[in-house]
Amino acid sequence: MQFVIVSGLSGAGKSTAASFLEDLGFYCVDNMPADLIPQFAQLCLATKGRYERVALVTDVRGSLTFEGLFKALDSLDQMHLKFTILFVEADTVSIIKRYKETRRKHPLTRDGSDLMSAVERERQLLEPIRNRANAIINTTSLPTAKLRGVVINLVAGDMKDRAMSVSVLSFGFKYGIPMEADLVFDVRFLPNPYYIPELKTKTGLQPEVRDFVFSYQQTKDFVAKVEDLLAFSLPYYVDEGKTNLVIAVGCTGGKHRSVAVAKEIGTFTAQKGYATTIGHRDMTRR
Repeated sequence: MQFVIVSGLSGAGKSTAASFLEDLGFYCVDNMPADLIPQFAQLCLATKGRYERVALVTDVRGSLTFEGLFKALDSLDQMHLKFTILFVEADTVSIIKRYKETRRKHPLTRDGSDLMSAVERERQLLEPIRNRANAIINTTSLPTAKLRGVVINLVAGDMKDRAMSVSVLSFGFKYGIPMEADLVFDVRFLPNPYYIPELKTKTGLQPEVRDFVFSYQQTKDFVAKVEDLLAFSLPYYVDEGKTNLVIAVGCTGGKHRSVAVAKEIGTFTAQKGYATTIGHRDMTRR
């Protein structure tokens, strides 16, 4: 079981980091009392894989000391349960700015302390857990999308490719480029089956059309170069925190060449481990 504990300063982005873990398939619990962590871990283990990936958020809302948390971590060690601690922080000025923008109350201002004093006090209280963290994430100048990429790199492991889905869409240029497209490839330079009478009414999903399109060396070379580009660039899109990449492949009418090539590209990205969907926007147009 993969067990992640997210802690850090209030307003630094713990909840956002946890939401990214949830997107990766983690079962996330916010503000669980430290004393309950070992029992919760035992319950997850007893489900025999139902809760294979778990993330807990813990901070000063639960306690002003972390003795209970350290005891809980010792219990996890005794259970031979490996866990990762992610500590999320930011500079004081950034945290104060975020609280002013959201108009939320800092948990340590309830006793009448001003916001700056509360942030600095929390920083001191959290120092022991920060020192024990496996990774420290500073969100001071980190965009949300980049934070997602950092979290994925730290905990995703073999799930990294699944952190981003890929949609491959064929289309016809005569009907306009899809607005949602991130990458657009034009295959109108390829030989056109439309001018072959026995292929004109068929689509790129049918073997005879596909075989015609791929019987030309320029088609094979083009697809090989596109696949090489995608093999290089897709991991960087994941690192940047992209959740869905739309690849559009267009020919004149969106019925023959673009359909055959889009299917080939979609098969390639699926084989690379990305959750892939293949669509054909204009294939059935007359």
